Amino acid sequence: MGAKKAVVRFENVSKAFGETKVLQDVSFEVEEGRALVILGRSGTGKSVTLKLMIGLLKPDHGAIFINDKEIDGLDSRGISEVRRKMGFLFQSAALFDSISVGENVAFPLRRHSRLSEEEIREKVEQTLAQVRLEGEYDKMPADLSGGMRKRAAMARAMAFDPALLLVDEPSAGLDPITSAEIDELLIELKSGKKATTLVVVTHNIPSAKRIADEVIMLDKGNVIARGSWQDLEKSDNKIARQFLKSEGGG
Repeated sequence: MGAKKAVVRFENVSKAFGETKVLQDVSFEVEEGRALVILGRSGTGKSVTLKLMIGLLKPDHGAIFINDKEIDGLDSRGISEVRRKMGFLFQSAALFDSISVGENVAFPLRRHSRLSEEEIREKVEQTLAQVRLEGEYDKMPADLSGGMRKRAAMARAMAFDPALLLVDEPSAGLDPITSAEIDELLIELKSGKKATTLVVVTHNIPSAKRIADEVIMLDKGNVIARGSWQDLEKSDNKIARQFLKSEGGG
């Protein structure tokens, strides 16, 4: 079998805000159907990396490719096309509180597809079942636990069957058992029929260990370690070793 294609590719990407260099000459790629976990302390450029992938930020130097398409030069229509094949799971879940769980999941389908109302309802119910929220269509977000809200947000991110799912701190604010359940859902997505490619930003060590096929660790804008979990555990970088020994609370 030949090598899998790279769904995401960063080539010598740098980004600064004023005098603060957030990313410096960062290169990596994520192959189709695999999970890249980006680790690092707060303020090391993890979330900025996701924003660059979405096109919310532009690199100062270097190039970013999504499915072999360089996104930096795209106009708003071009970037919308690229985003349509992506899903985003935000740290805060970012659900609309004024509409039901099912309507939250239906929202992107109504806005960006030509499906009938019947087809949208069927798709939403399938997706809610996938994240173990069957029967919760009519519940309001305020009536859900933190873990259920996260799963509802995951359903909304999955509504379009994205080839690429970007996840920011999936364990934030969750207890260890619920966090492990969210990780299992992500692993199922990656290993399912559609083999969703994952890019996950976290500082939660147990979560990263469960999800990752490959890990990169950022510190002060630089990649200080990369590879499999075993590679990272053998790293000769002092900061990487200290980080991995920490509990990595979420």
